[in-house]
Amino acid sequence: MTSSSLSLVFLYLLVLLSLGHGNVEQNNCQKTWCIAKPSTDEVALYNNIQYACSAVDCSIIQKGGACFSPETNISHASVAMNLYYQSKGMNPWNCYFSFSGITVVTDPSYGDCKYV
Repeated sequence: MTSSSLSLVFLYLLVLLSLGHGNVEQNNCQKTWCIAKPSTDEVALYNNIQYACSAVDCSIIQKGGACFSPETNISHASVAMNLYYQSKGMNPWNCYFSFSGITVVTDPSYGDCKYV
C-alpha cells in the first residue's frame, strides 16, 4: 500500500470510530461534556481557547465571569472547549482539538461555574 492509501484507511477508521462513539452516546441519552485532557501542554491549551472563543462567546471565562476562577489555562480551555462542543452539536469530532479534548459523562461544573 502507498502512504496515501494508508492515510485514507486511517482516516476512514477514525471516522467510523467517531461515528460509533457518537451513536452510543445518543442512544443512551447520556449528557456529555468536553474538557481538556490533563496532559495537554500550555501552548495547546492557549490555542484551544483561541480557536473555541473565535466561534463562541467566552465571556464566562473573562475577568468577572462565573468561570474566571481558577485563572488557569486548563480551566479556561475546558470551559471554552465545552462551549464549542455544546454549540456544535456534541459530536465526538467537536471535542477533538488535535487529540487534546476528551468527553466526560460527569458534570465538570463547580461553584458558580456551570457547564452547559
